[in-house]
Amino acid sequence: MNDCISAISTAKGAAGVAIIRLSGEGSLEIAKKMFKSKNVDFEPYKLYVGKIDCENFSDFGMCVYFKAPKSYTGEDMVEFHCHGGVAISNAVLKQTFRLGARPATNGEFTKRAFLNGKLSLSSCEGLIDMINGETEMEAKCGFYLYRERLFNNINQKQAELTNILAQIDVDIDYPEDDVPTADETVVKNRLLNVYNDIEKLISTYFGASKAKKGVKIALCGKPNAGKSSILNTLLRCDKAIVTDIEGTTRDIVEGSIEINGVSFNLFDTAGIRESLDKVEKIGIERSLKAIETADLVVFVVDAEKGFDKYDREILNKITSLNYITVLNKSDVCDDVRIDCDIKISAKTGENIEEFKQLIFNKSKVEKVNFDADFVTEERHFYALKDASNSLKSAIENIGVLPLDIVTVDIKDAWHYLGLISGQTSDQAVIDEIFAKFCVGK
Repeated sequence: MNDCISAISTAKGAAGVAIIRLSGEGSLEIAKKMFKSKNVDFEPYKLYVGKIDCENFSDFGMCVYFKAPKSYTGEDMVEFHCHGGVAISNAVLKQTFRLGARPATNGEFTKRAFLNGKLSLSSCEGLIDMINGETEMEAKCGFYLYRERLFNNINQKQAELTNILAQIDVDIDYPEDDVPTADETVVKNRLLNVYNDIEKLISTYFGASKAKKGVKIALCGKPNAGKSSILNTLLRCDKAIVTDIEGTTRDIVEGSIEINGVSFNLFDTAGIRESLDKVEKIGIERSLKAIETADLVVFVVDAEKGFDKYDREILNKITSLNYITVLNKSDVCDDVRIDCDIKISAKTGENIEEFKQLIFNKSKVEKVNFDADFVTEERHFYALKDASNSLKSAIENIGVLPLDIVTVDIKDAWHYLGLISGQTSDQAVIDEIFAKFCVGK
């Protein structure tokens, strides 16, 4: 897999600078044919200014050579920094192909970094989280993985399990030799320490993953309570159609906002009522499903019309869920005596900022401690659960079964941890992870 690959690493389109990246055997030879500059000797890690030959025309830019193994991929690498734009960057790229490089596939540069031991699998997952992240929290969680924090934690646990297995193997292979034997109590305590650490990691998943992936908020209420107006106000755009006609919203309208660095995914649901309209009934059914799966339900009451039997019916459907009651249209009628968590006006913007903070607080988003270890990826969570179950089985069987039988569960735990570090991941999992990357990364 050391053949030369090439791709545009920057976003396509008009820009000040574009970067074309090469990696693999022959990268430097291609650079020498394409790049011309006075006194250029391609000293590694030195940025040269000169002319980039694109065959049919030239561009004035820069070139840098990264010598293996001290490069991103662990292979010889070259980067051309040319003027941005579709025509120029494509011309530079095509010239690399003519001189022997082949098009890189999605994430192939990072995949080579993984295969060459430059990055762990979890670090690669952190990198794609950083690239695709749209909120501050996503970027911070991705950086945590990228900096090998989780990998180092998992690696230490695997090392401890390896040490325990080695001690047991010595006892089995050399029972009559004068060497320390594996004491069952010591083995059990050491396994318990690993088990407890894994359980602690598992406990961080639901809070941390919610903070990273976003919180689902469902706006519900009777028709014309102002749900669509609230959505538009929170999004600061006219995403949902607003009219005086009841039942305007017949399907779920979605949008996202960021509060305190966390993404909140808003779902404006169809007004819930009895309806003979076939299309509206489908919308109401979808609304009820969205409400049931939401992390927080925002129950909107119309201050102008007051709390009526239809509101009572809706409230009865959500009392078992995590919800807040919001009195809308406070600009029209502010003296309505209705139990609510907050009074707002989607029209004037009254108390909207306080409303957003209330949503954040009621969503039970746990503050992620970036000084400690945590889990945000579903794949990591299930690998840890499997490792925990194997260790639990091993611990319970110590004193019941011979230690050489117990090692089967210990080895299974090591294997499941290796799914996170990448030491035991199969090709299908690896391919799936790198398929999420764009070409050029």
